[in-house]
Amino acid sequence: MTVSSSRFPVPNAGEVLRARYMRRLPDRLEDLRGPAHGTVDLPLHVAWSGQRSYDVNSPRPRMGLYRTVLAEGQQQDVVDFLNRDLLIAQWPVLRTLISRLIRDVWEGAFPELTAAPATTAA
Repeated sequence: MTVSSSRFPVPNAGEVLRARYMRRLPDRLEDLRGPAHGTVDLPLHVAWSGQRSYDVNSPRPRMGLYRTVLAEGQQQDVVDFLNRDLLIAQWPVLRTLISRLIRDVWEGAFPELTAAPATTAA
């Protein structure tokens, strides 16, 4: 049995998540100043389960880093750990590995991501 009240409408989960991901967006892609080389160790509030250390020099681990930060990071984490050029270069593949909701939020805010040519993001 579903109970609803017109006084207290309950937002659906998609709306709540969309708002959460929108709050995490940087103002501009140019604000993404994460490393382009080396190793990144994510804090526990971002990588609370599983792998925390990623080699940015290698495409596969970097893809895992970006997936984790996009899904779990706060706005400052996004700015600190993601690199604008690497994000744009790997977006054609990365967009297929993240949730549709995250992809829609990022592409809606930054249309230049959809113009990125497919590359290996090496």
